[in-house]
Parts: sequence; structure tokens; C-alpha cells
Amino acid sequence: MKKVSILFLALFSITAVAQEKVKKDENTVKTVKVKKPKTMKTASGLEYTITEKGNGKRPQIGDKVKVHYTGKLLNDTVFDSSVKRGQPFEFKLGAGQVIKGWDEAFQLLDVGDKATIKLPADIAYGNRAMGSIPPNSTLIFDVELIDFKEGVRPWDGKGKDTITTASGLKYIIIKENKAGEQVKAGAQATVHYSGYFKDGKMFDSSVERGQPFKVKVGKGQVIKGWDEGLALLRKGEKAKLFIPYQLGYGEQGYGPIPAKAELIFDVEIVDVQEAMVPVLYDVSKLEAKKTASGLTYYEVKRSGSTVKAEAGKTVKVHYSGYLADGKMFDSSIERGEPIEFPLGQGMVIPGWEEGIALMNVGDKLRLVIPYYLAYGEQGREPIIPAKADLTFDVELVDVK
Repeated sequence: MKKVSILFLALFSITAVAQEKVKKDENTVKTVKVKKPKTMKTASGLEYTITEKGNGKRPQIGDKVKVHYTGKLLNDTVFDSSVKRGQPFEFKLGAGQVIKGWDEAFQLLDVGDKATIKLPADIAYGNRAMGSIPPNSTLIFDVELIDFKEGVRPWDGKGKDTITTASGLKYIIIKENKAGEQVKAGAQATVHYSGYFKDGKMFDSSVERGQPFKVKVGKGQVIKGWDEGLALLRKGEKAKLFIPYQLGYGEQGYGPIPAKAELIFDVEIVDVQEAMVPVLYDVSKLEAKKTASGLTYYEVKRSGSTVKAEAGKTVKVHYSGYLADGKMFDSSIERGEPIEFPLGQGMVIPGWEEGIALMNVGDKLRLVIPYYLAYGEQGREPIIPAKADLTFDVELVDVK
């Protein structure tokens, strides 16, 4: 990302332009000066005054908005301005890419609106100093909403029945398809999804990536709320899943998911297929080799290829992963889709970084990875227990 301003350096920033007309979708958006501007205040403490009213549409969470702004301190000192740069600022609304007051304010404006917004410190930069902005600063922005591009939006379940299961999972059928094949335990479901926190902020979306997710349902490859929720649906159906933290990432959370987080998923069953069954590598007659780090590996097949996996190159790998009790917890073979990642960039666990680097294209290895080269002392609940040693049967499919 380009560093275009003081605010953009921090958590991205915010402004207002002097434009009478703005083109949107080749239609002129007209603005009218408000004769008696009224200042309104929200529950968060945000104050906003619309000075010119546009006739455009209002963006929603998930949309990419284009804005102009000038930011000032209470003493009228200007600390940033997209107007002076002559370059509007764009960001995804409701995604936490800007300060909280901005995410709130632009949900209150229509395209063409010009407004002055006043943000108390707790919805601006708080007790942090940010460039020329002192800590605990109240900020004032003259802003204009120029345009927006519709993005991935949460589905509207209003007016539809909410069903609660015995486990506490709640769901709404957004689109029904009684003729579709039922998702059953053991089947491979291809799913498009977008995940949201209760405040509407999106944390993940296969729709944005343009790549649906494949999962073997009912086998613990995903959180419990997904395993249960997907099995309630048919091919072609869309549903909204409301997952309590006990069926999600639990009391500790994981990655961007905080502790005890209740999650909302919009899911669509794109396809349902019988899952492919991985064949466990036979290493009974093979010698176990061990590296200095503690990684153990078995050479199941050496292809003779000279194309080697090396740091900095992108590798394509088929794999099946097993816990110490032999239970398979994940498999790209079941999904029918190898994974790709740049080697040596910390994108996978250390045991994989080391083990895949031992391979040439076409090779097959069994990797026995001690917990400290895998997911460590905490594991990755609910799938990987704490201090779990893991076994992977891997095949290097390609190197780019």
C-alpha cells in the first residue's frame, strides 16, 4: 500500500472536496446546499453536520467508498487533506481499515453529501500520538462522499424464520432448493461464504477471493457450527448461520477471532460430491530419518526429478494430516485440490517449511512433526489439540 498521508500511515485516514457535481455510473449526482444545517449526535459520540445534500445512493458495510476529506484539530490546524493532494481516498466500509468514527460516519451519508464530522478521541486515535496529531485528540473532518462500488454485503434475513437447534446454533434459510442434493456427513461440500462479527465487520470471505472452500462435512475439519450448519442444507441453498462461541473458536479464539466470539456466516452450497478417500502411505519397511530440529521423515517415493522445492518459490502440495491416534483432520486429496504457497515465507508451520524443502517434484514423503514444529503448546482448537505431534503424507505436485 502507498503511504499517502499521516492518517493512512496509522490505521488509514479520512476528507472534503469542493465539487458541485460528481459523475456516478455516467449519471450526474446533484448536490444542494442545506440552508439550515443541523448537527446530529450518535450514541458513540460522533457529531455530524450535512452541509450539502447529494441525491446518490447510500453505501453499506462491505462497499468500497471513495471520499475527499480535510482533517483538522480543534484549533483549526490542518493535519491532512486529500483535497490538497488532488487524490480521493478509497477504503472498504466497515472493515476496520480506517478509524472507528470514519466507518460509522460514511454509513450515514449518501453519494454527493458533504458534511463536517467531529470525532471524540475514543473513536479516532485514542491515547496514541499519530504524526502531528497529539494523543487524546478530538478530530474534525470536512468530508465528501464521492462514490462507492458495491462489495460483498451481509445477507438480509429480515422477515424470514430463525431456527434454533439443540446445540444453540441458529440459522435462517435465505434461498431454498428442495430439489438439491442434501449435504450428508462424509460428503464433500463446495461452499462460498462470508464471515462477520456481531458488529457487522467482515473477517473472511471466499466470495471476495473468488475461490469457494471445499470441506468434508462432519469430520471435524471445520468449527462445530459449520459441521452442523452445512449438514442442514442442500446444493444451491443459501443460509445465514449464527454460531455461538462454544460452536466456533471457543473461549480462547484464534487469529483474528477474539475470545468467546459469536460469529455470523452467510453460506452458499455450491456443490456436493462424494469425497475422495486418501490412501495412507505404507512406511512399514522404510527407514525413519531425523533432522537436527527433530523432524522425522520417511522417503515413500523419490521421483528422480531435479526440480527442487526452494525458499522463494511457490510449491503445490497434496497432503493428508493425521493426529497421533491416527484420526485424519485434514486432506487436500478429499477436496481434490492441492494447496499452493510460497516456501520460506512463514505461510505454513515450521515442520512443513523444513519438510517440503527436502522434496523434488513428484516426491512423496511422510513427515512426523513434533508439536514445537507444528502448532505449539496451544494447538489450534477445535481441530488440533495442545502439544499435538502431527503426521502428514505429502506429495510435491509442482514448483513455480
